[in-house]
Amino acid sequence: MGSEEEPKEGFPKMVNPGKATILALGKAFPHQLVMQEFLVDGYFKNTNCDDPDLRKKLSRLCKTTTVKTRYVVMSEEILKQYPELAIEGLPTVKQRLDICNDAVTEMAVEASRVCIKKWGRPISDLTHLVYVSSSEARLPGGDLYLAKGLGLSPETQRVMLYFMGCSGGAAGLRVAKDIAENNPGSRILLATSETTIIGFKPPSADRPYDLVGAALFGDGAGAMIIGSDPVLSIERPLFELHTAIQNFLPDTEKTIDGKLTEEGISFKLARELPQIIEDNVESFCEKLMATVGLTYKDYNKMFWAVHPGGPAILNRIEKRLDLFPEKLSASRRALMDYGNASSNTIVYVLEYMIEEILKKKQQKKESQEEESEWGLILAFGPGVTFEGILARNLTV
Repeated sequence: MGSEEEPKEGFPKMVNPGKATILALGKAFPHQLVMQEFLVDGYFKNTNCDDPDLRKKLSRLCKTTTVKTRYVVMSEEILKQYPELAIEGLPTVKQRLDICNDAVTEMAVEASRVCIKKWGRPISDLTHLVYVSSSEARLPGGDLYLAKGLGLSPETQRVMLYFMGCSGGAAGLRVAKDIAENNPGSRILLATSETTIIGFKPPSADRPYDLVGAALFGDGAGAMIIGSDPVLSIERPLFELHTAIQNFLPDTEKTIDGKLTEEGISFKLARELPQIIEDNVESFCEKLMATVGLTYKDYNKMFWAVHPGGPAILNRIEKRLDLFPEKLSASRRALMDYGNASSNTIVYVLEYMIEEILKKKQQKKESQEEESEWGLILAFGPGVTFEGILARNLTV
């Protein structure tokens, strides 16, 4: 199929037969845009908190996260309807899930429609759905409501990944790759959708990580179409997914700890997480790179699509691998514009990466083309779990 068709202009790289490719990307956000410079005043006003020490700490965190803007589902209208969400100790999990379940479906439908439109084929050509979220809980799950919202065929085969946190987007991509390569002709919609309302709480000195979450996390949705052997007269493959692996680090399950309680989800993030990632990222990357004969000497000849869990994690990876600063620019831009949007963020990183490469091509920086063909898609989540995909950028 793919190798027998003429590729569209601007996408000259040929795809290896049978290998899964990303064929389109899409994203969506709630309507509420939060400017980081105004977050502290709004958060303390909405939660009726006047603790000056907590205010100073959150102000400091808002600067160190490097986030400038974020989108959130939470609004003054929601707090007026559900004032109990801003009160310490009240059982509010039902109210939170009522809001979250509807919100994540709405955002996932919108992101998926954007993605399908970019893909260029009819929605009836979709054969599988992989749905990822850590922001809802219901039976049947959000995969069914997304399929219904899009009008997918009842014969669409669905997979749902729940509570995988920040590694969920890369995990979903790994699962979609396996489906595509084992089901010739299949086309998989991967959708991720997250909202922080599930864990929204008033500030408390007893829960310092809540302030980190308030300064760092954002809401939104992402979508990708994945398939092998693209029809190049119609489809525009963006990335070829060569090898995907997942590793968990033994005895680190408490490093990223979350519990669903009567007050919503409570998270605890250990201070040593950036160090744990730094200590293990090099061997993980080299395991992936060895499959095509790449070594540490090739780090700065590759592209790096890294989930931006926070600036400390990006800084540690850059330092450990001795990466040029521009190698993580797409990750830093995604963090700055959208915050850490959990499983969605890898979609935003890949979009920015394509934008930057196409811009460089227009500026005729030809030396970048060869250097950026191979690269890694990386994310880190509860476990501590490492997700990694060795990929080829087909847009260079």
